[in-house]
Amino acid sequence: MLGAALSSGRVSALLAEVKRIFFITGTDTGVGKTVLTALLARYLRERGVNVAALKPVSSGDRHDARALGVALAGALALDEINPWHFRAAVAPVLAARREHKCVRLAEVLAYVQGMQKRFNVVLVEGAGGLLSPLGVSGSRNRAYFNSRDLILALRATPVVVCPNRLGAVNQALLTLAALPPSIRAGARVVLMLPPHPDAASGSNAILLADCFDPKRIFRLPWLGEKFAPGRALQRPAACEALRGLTGLE
Repeated sequence: MLGAALSSGRVSALLAEVKRIFFITGTDTGVGKTVLTALLARYLRERGVNVAALKPVSSGDRHDARALGVALAGALALDEINPWHFRAAVAPVLAARREHKCVRLAEVLAYVQGMQKRFNVVLVEGAGGLLSPLGVSGSRNRAYFNSRDLILALRATPVVVCPNRLGAVNQALLTLAALPPSIRAGARVVLMLPPHPDAASGSNAILLADCFDPKRIFRLPWLGEKFAPGRALQRPAACEALRGLTGLE
């Protein structure tokens, strides 16, 4: 375990020297981004790291943001975790339009960068997939920005979440291909095992490793219908994946 090798204070000090933003995106919506973000938040907090977990833009319900709040044990209020929320369960840019509002790229960047001044590590969860429109990027209200734009502007480490089932390799590679080479070089891929694995679940990581650095491919086991970060972190396989993903080995 990391705690046996480094004290919590030492881990926190190491991260303080290198302010990090991990951007958790996915190959689609509903692939496990919130599960991973909550796990990372709880994992780092338990090791004394000053960590924030954000879902800056959301639409529909706020279950994801609330789950991050639980993982942070109240370190941030709901509106700090999720400052831009819109009621309609459609793409955020459309949901905002229905309320005669818009989310601007510059405002989201400023918000996350402000959080970076307060925390050693900032986890940012995107909405939908990498290229899903989140808001507007300039004065023209039809010039959209997406998670890729945020990753580039924030110089964040991308973490691509993908369900570990048939089709995962294609989906992961398409998402990685949409990132510029300089950003893709530091990306991580997390394969999330579904409740009912299929014939491809055991071989996806092996096949993906022929196309992508195997040291940056991580697998998480199925963590149950009623996900709880504390209980999930009792699983050695989960902790091993998180250690490798964060680079705190």
